[in-house]
Amino acid sequence: MGRLGELEPVPRRSTVEIISDELRSAIMYGSLAPGSQLGEADLAARLGVSRGPLREAMQRLVQEGLLRSEPHRGLFVITLAEDDVEDVYLARLAIERAACRMIMARNRGEALVRLTEALQALVTAAGQRDRIAMSDADQAFHQVLVASSGSPRLERMAQTLLVEARMCLNALQEKYPEPDDLVEEHRKLVDAISDGDEERLLRLIEEHMTDSIERLRTPAV
Repeated sequence: MGRLGELEPVPRRSTVEIISDELRSAIMYGSLAPGSQLGEADLAARLGVSRGPLREAMQRLVQEGLLRSEPHRGLFVITLAEDDVEDVYLARLAIERAACRMIMARNRGEALVRLTEALQALVTAAGQRDRIAMSDADQAFHQVLVASSGSPRLERMAQTLLVEARMCLNALQEKYPEPDDLVEEHRKLVDAISDGDEERLLRLIEEHMTDSIERLRTPAV
């Protein structure tokens, strides 16, 4: 990304990329439910695309780990259990810690502008007490955090993990943080970046992920 306000060419997206995004979104929101089989003809009709780019997009999601291939049976959406929570969030921690270090070393000012905007969207969703909007804004915040690192590889790795994290939350929605708590957790991250306090930022991102693991693993009362 260039300097703030600098115009850059708009990236062109292929049909395969667009289909991949549609499939990820359907998996994330549960319209393609965990464990469900993907019917090629049905999906091609629903998306209004030919089977060639659809197959390529589905194979891309197999490589990402969101779909699994079973010989002689076809493709299925992965199923995540509570045991997967720790693995997902520890992987996210590794990526987001690296992103935080890069932000503090390279482009803290730009990251602060983008994350402040993402935080405001989370504040708005929390004020509406809309759990889906809160989840969307929460995910968008972390996407911006990783993207602000300037590393396309970290961004690619984070993409699948954020979808998997959302799948965990869909199954365990009653354990999602209270709106005010969620906002405060993210506000502290922005404040640490604003203050230039890398040590505090890294501690907060670790607490954010480990607290999520504990919250999602603890039986609901």
